[in-house]
Amino acid sequence: MSPSPLATRPLWRRLLSHRALWIVVALALAVTAGVWAWRSVYAPPDLHSQYVFATVQRGDIQDLVTATGTVQPRDYVDVGAQVSGQLKKLHVDVGSVVQAGDLLAEIDPTVLKATVDARRAGLRNQRATLAERESQRVLTTLLLARQQKLMQEDATTAEALQQAQANARAAQAQIDATRASIEQTESTLRADEANLNYAKIYAPLAGTVVTVTARQGQTLNANQSAPTILRVADLSTMTVQTQVSEADVSKLRQGMEVYFTTLGSQGRRWYGALRKVEPTPTVTNNVVLYNALFDVPNANQSLMTSMTAQVFFTAASAKDVLLVPAAALNGGGRSADGSGRRERAAGRPPGAAAGASAPTGEAAASVTAAAPATADRDAGMSREERRAAFEKLSPEERAAMRERRRSEGSTGASPAAAASTSGFSSDTARAPRRATVRLLTAAGTLEDRQVELGISNRVQTQILSGLAEGDQVVAGLKLPPATTRSGSSAQPGSGLQQGPAGLPRGR
Repeated sequence: MSPSPLATRPLWRRLLSHRALWIVVALALAVTAGVWAWRSVYAPPDLHSQYVFATVQRGDIQDLVTATGTVQPRDYVDVGAQVSGQLKKLHVDVGSVVQAGDLLAEIDPTVLKATVDARRAGLRNQRATLAERESQRVLTTLLLARQQKLMQEDATTAEALQQAQANARAAQAQIDATRASIEQTESTLRADEANLNYAKIYAPLAGTVVTVTARQGQTLNANQSAPTILRVADLSTMTVQTQVSEADVSKLRQGMEVYFTTLGSQGRRWYGALRKVEPTPTVTNNVVLYNALFDVPNANQSLMTSMTAQVFFTAASAKDVLLVPAAALNGGGRSADGSGRRERAAGRPPGAAAGASAPTGEAAASVTAAAPATADRDAGMSREERRAAFEKLSPEERAAMRERRRSEGSTGASPAAAASTSGFSSDTARAPRRATVRLLTAAGTLEDRQVELGISNRVQTQILSGLAEGDQVVAGLKLPPATTRSGSSAQPGSGLQQGPAGLPRGR
C-alpha cells in the first residue's frame, strides 16, 4: 500500500497545513497586542524611569556665611628706637622667644654718655656756685643786723642801713636764681640719662620676634620719626580678620559661632566667636566689604602670621532634623509643558524675557503658592549668585538698596534683612517659609504636598512639617539616555539632571 501524499510531505509543511495551529498563533498575537496596548494607555507609568527621587532623612544642617580672611596676632608691638645712633648689637632674630624686659638691641651710647657726663659736671659747678652765694648771703645778713643795731643807737646813717638791706636781698635773689638753674640742669640731666637708657631696647611684652627690619651696624635717625627695629607678637591668641560682603553682613551677630580652615590643615577646624564687625567698610572695585574679627587660641603655635583662612560663620544650625535636597522644593523639577525644564521659586526662569509667559495650570498654582517674599528669594540664592547680582547693580541702585534696608530696619518691616546700629543683624525670627514638594505615595502615584521650611544651606533644606522620615520626593527629572555617534548608549546615570553637589542619588 502506497503512502498518502500528505505523509510524504516534510514535517514543517505538514505543521503549516493545520488550521488549528494558525488559529492558536493568531490568538497569541492578538493577546500580546492587547496587553501591550492596555499597558500603553491604561497602565500607570514607571515613575522611577521619569524622575529622580530623594529620601527624606534625618541629619544635621548649618546655614553658613563664607568669607576669606587672614590670621594675625591679637597682641603685638612694633619696637622702635627713641634715640639716634648706630645699632651696635642685635640680640634676637626672627623666631626668638622673649620675655617682658629682655634685652633686644643696643644703640652705640658714646655720644649719649658724653652728654650725660657734661650735664653732671655742669650740675656740680652750679651747686658749688650755690654754696658760694649762700656764704655771701650769710655775710650780708650779718652786715644788715649790725646796721640795724647801730641805727637803734643812732650811730649810723639811714643810707647805710638801706644799702645793707639791698645787699641782703640781692644775695637771696642770687641764691634763688642758682637753685632754679640747678633744677633746670637736673631736669635736663634726667632726660639725658633717659636717652642713655633708651640706647638699650627691652621687650615690652612676652612673645615671639616675628619680624626684624633693621640690621646690626645700621644708623638709626629718630629725629624725624621713630624707626622700627623689630616686631614682638604674642602668638598664644590670634585674630582672624575677614572681609564679608554687604549682602551677607546682615546675617552676622555678635558672639555667633565661627570656624575656619587653612591651606594644608587637612580639614582641621579652629573655632571662635565673632567679636565685632567694623562699621567702616572697604570698597574695592565698587564691592563693599566689612571687616569681621574674631579670636582663636593658639597654644601650640600651629597658626602663623598672615595665613589665609577660609572662614565659615554659622548663621543658623539644627541637629537631628528632617532634610530634603533643595532641588525637591516647588515640585522637584516638574515642568508645565513636559519639556523637562526645572521650575524655580520665582515665577520666571533665568534669562526669560520680560514679556515671556509664565507656567500655567497646576504648575502655575504651585509656583504661586510657594513663591516667597523678596528677602526669601534672595536667601534661596547662593552666595556667589547674590554677589554676582549685586555687582551688576549701578551705584544708584546700590544706594537705593541700602536706603531700603535702613528704612525696613527702622520700621520693622523686614527684621531679618535690617541690621542694627551695632553692625549685627536683628535676632527677630523670620516667619516660616512654605514650599511644595511632589511626594511618592504608597499607591505609586505622585502627590503635591505643602511643607513648612526651616534652615537652608542651598544644598539641603530643613522640613518642619509636612513630611515624615523615609518619604520619597521628586528631586529632579531624568533625561532620555544620550546616544553617541556610533549609536551606543551613554553611561548609566549620565542622562540624569543632577542637583547641587553633595545630594544623595535618587532611587
